[in-house]
Amino acid sequence: QVQLVESGGGLVQAGGSLRLSCAASGRSFSRNAMGWFRQAPGKEREFVAAINWSSSSPYYSDSVKGRFTLSRDNAKNTVYLQMNSLKAEDTAVYYCAARKAIYLNIYSANYDYWGQGTQVTVSS
Repeated sequence: QVQLVESGGGLVQAGGSLRLSCAASGRSFSRNAMGWFRQAPGKEREFVAAINWSSSSPYYSDSVKGRFTLSRDNAKNTVYLQMNSLKAEDTAVYYCAARKAIYLNIYSANYDYWGQGTQVTVSS
């Protein structure tokens, strides 16, 4: 059974940092693109960042570019989202997702596996 489990969320002050982790189990995801999405209360789920299977050229939404860094450790079947200079508008539930394909995609409908989400709250 495939599982994606996020961790690392929490409450942080504006300007602070958090590192989210997404551990995959049930199969190897070393040949799969991975992504992060987020959903704030009353809003639709939005793309945050994604990475190809080879870890080349992660892609970021404009709202997080320059502040967030996405990386992966295929040996550990884990992806990481380092979030710096957090803002109140980053408050959301963050979801890890995996594609069956090797190349990243910015649309949630193109992801095949999802985690349960982890809450990130940034106080201003």
